[in-house]
Amino acid sequence: MIAITGASGSVYGLRLAEQLALLGYQILFVASGSGCEVCREETGLDLSGDLTKATERLHAHLEISRGISMVHPDDLFCAAASGSAAPEAMIIAPCSMGTLARVSHGISSNLIERSADVMLKEHRPLLLVPRETPLSDIHLENMLKLSRSGARIIPAMPAFYSKPEAIIDMIDFMIGKILDQLNIPHTLYQRWGAQQVAYPK
Repeated sequence: MIAITGASGSVYGLRLAEQLALLGYQILFVASGSGCEVCREETGLDLSGDLTKATERLHAHLEISRGISMVHPDDLFCAAASGSAAPEAMIIAPCSMGTLARVSHGISSNLIERSADVMLKEHRPLLLVPRETPLSDIHLENMLKLSRSGARIIPAMPAFYSKPEAIIDMIDFMIGKILDQLNIPHTLYQRWGAQQVAYPK
């Protein structure tokens, strides 16, 4: 399950969904209201409105034909909201500080928060990709609380030792880091030591 919330960086969730679908995974995809707004602003992709049409637009944007099913963020009857039908893993990318705070306090006001709560209580992989800077004490405390509860915190911090030449290279570094945490093989970024790195003087 992949969720997009109202932080900058919706491209992370989109690229992750694309890569997992290409690998043959079936993805349940949900975007919060503010996540839809940010996604439209940053990428031009409209994920709002009718779910069938939004799913078609998502597939067209990613240039794939299947593998991703969208669900409404208020659909608390979705199977992912139940511990007996929890997904194998859940990734919130990007994860807003508001979503992170509510999850850290066990507040389940929508499907994203409820599903995250289910992942924690069922001890299944919950990966959060926060995108905020600078971080306040409250942000850091919430991240620490979630980490101690079993979530994996993967801040959107691309590296530069692989000498990225385009934005997609920096995006793929983060997607690769997420896939690493899920033990999914990939070649999205070059690992440290795989080449000689020349740092600028």
